[in-house]
Amino acid sequence: MRNEERWPMYFDIRQQKEMGLTKSQVARNLNVSRNTVIKFWNMSLEEYKTLMERLESRSKKLESFESEIVGWLREYPDLSAAQIMGWLKEHHGNLEVAESTVRCYVRGIRSEYGIPKVMRIRQYEAVAELPMGRQMQVDFGETKLRHPEGHTVKLWFITFVLSHSRYKYALWQDRPFTTADVVNAHEEAFAFYGGMPEEIVYDQDHLLLTSENHGDLILTHEFAKYVEERAFRIYMCRKADPESKGYVKTFVM
Repeated sequence: MRNEERWPMYFDIRQQKEMGLTKSQVARNLNVSRNTVIKFWNMSLEEYKTLMERLESRSKKLESFESEIVGWLREYPDLSAAQIMGWLKEHHGNLEVAESTVRCYVRGIRSEYGIPKVMRIRQYEAVAELPMGRQMQVDFGETKLRHPEGHTVKLWFITFVLSHSRYKYALWQDRPFTTADVVNAHEEAFAFYGGMPEEIVYDQDHLLLTSENHGDLILTHEFAKYVEERAFRIYMCRKADPESKGYVKTFVM
């Protein structure tokens, strides 16, 4: 909701309050949440003016990304405000803006450009079992464990699963992985399995990718060199899409 829409709502809440209506009645009459009515119920005009000025200042941070956000929404109309906020931070560094501000801004963009939120239903079908040696899936994870001395320690791990046999291998360490660590882990996994698959499936991890630009994946120099030397095919799953890499996700969970 934009500021020009908030002012009439505020005055409507005040007017209906003076008429003796309850908060629930006002929420139904104005088609807003009861929490919104509660928030503004006892707010003075000066307090509301200050709030609107603050919200307007925050929203201006997002105006420079308007065309980018519109493009995302048109291509993926089922995107949530939280996902858009994540993409903005990924593409533009440490963007300091509240999720509620992004949510309001995205709602306004959808209204202004006529982009309704459309839920996409994924179609499932049985696929043929992959032959031995065809594919391996890789994922990363982290967890906290209790040390025998009583304190908690954080551990990082990388997991490998053969798609045909579901044969698993994992490597743990007490620090975050670097790209060099990932390369070494692959070599240990190949030694453990006694061979290398034709294709390896990954999440879009920052250790392997430098950027993603509208679907164009750019490997880090170090990992790209390793892939070229070893000559295996790679497949990068879309972010936040664990179903496309189910075997290893089940292992990690």
